Amino acid sequence: MHSSTAAAAAFLTPTVAVPNRLLPVRRARLFAVRAVASPPASKPASSPYKTGKWQWTFEDKPISVYYEEHEQGTAENVKNILMIPTISDVSTVEEWRVVAKDIVTRKGELGYRATIVDWPGLGYSDRPSLDYNADVMENFLVELINSPNSPVADSDGELIVVGGGHAATIAVRAAGKGLIKPSAVAAVAPTWAGPLPIVFGRGSEMETRYGLLRGTLRAPAIGWMMYNVLVSNKKSIQSQYKSHVYANPENVTPYIIESRYELTKRKGARFVPAAFLTGLLDPVQTREEFLELFAKLDGDMIPVLVVSTLNSPRRSKAEMEVLKGAKGVTKFVEVPGALLPQEEYPLAVAEELYDFLQESFSSRK
Repeated sequence: MHSSTAAAAAFLTPTVAVPNRLLPVRRARLFAVRAVASPPASKPASSPYKTGKWQWTFEDKPISVYYEEHEQGTAENVKNILMIPTISDVSTVEEWRVVAKDIVTRKGELGYRATIVDWPGLGYSDRPSLDYNADVMENFLVELINSPNSPVADSDGELIVVGGGHAATIAVRAAGKGLIKPSAVAAVAPTWAGPLPIVFGRGSEMETRYGLLRGTLRAPAIGWMMYNVLVSNKKSIQSQYKSHVYANPENVTPYIIESRYELTKRKGARFVPAAFLTGLLDPVQTREEFLELFAKLDGDMIPVLVVSTLNSPRRSKAEMEVLKGAKGVTKFVEVPGALLPQEEYPLAVAEELYDFLQESFSSRK
């Protein structure tokens, strides 16, 4: 179990022993395991890319959202990809940079343009003290994709949505409701249960304790103190990465720890983690609901790729594995890594994503 969850567990139930680890296309169902070797991403990709800020308004509050645009090549037929980071206390666009660079620089009849967007309250976006929950995050994603002035507005209805962890599941949920209409979806190491609920469940007593912890983390003074103990310290971040975020502890570099630590020191950094840790960002509450999200896409002709990992924590991997052969899942593959394969093994993820896109779109250029 990563140290922030262990500390939170002590706050909630001091005498309870906590398990070691936490959770965090229709045409033909394909299942594959491809352990493509690729170097870990110790530093951001060096290729040039454009950065910008998009203003999202929520409850009459303007919120500046950070994004990056990666594009290269001269292909006449260009597909647009939206990449959204895994939701966590150290979420950042950096996790997708190497994948984006690899895909957009490939030569072929189809070209790709990738836009990576930080969630509000995370990464390099503004972090106001909203009452964050899964509905708020879904609302953001829907408005990002559908707004005429957003960085992905010129996709002409052909937007591919790629997400990791909870982000992937929120995107699938929005697509199933018909709120967004992606041309394809890739869910990389998809999750649906936050760190505490997957360990302690959602009984009424635990929900009360989650609320107490959440309120404490959001409080003006004691909140920062608690946040520094649970999340915003290098020892906690390193423990988190070595125990379950990365599969190979040797891939956890000083750069990763330092850069993620800096993210936790940004103004307002504790608000989204307070919601994520205690389950408010969970898009569903049961495995059955998780499967139903994907099943809803079965009749919509949306190709869906699920990327599982070889070394996910036991509980997380069990939830990914139920998607193998599940209704609505077009292709299921497995790559090296744990909960953040796109950062630890970006070339393996890029290879699977590129193959999936070629299979999905090369016949309908």
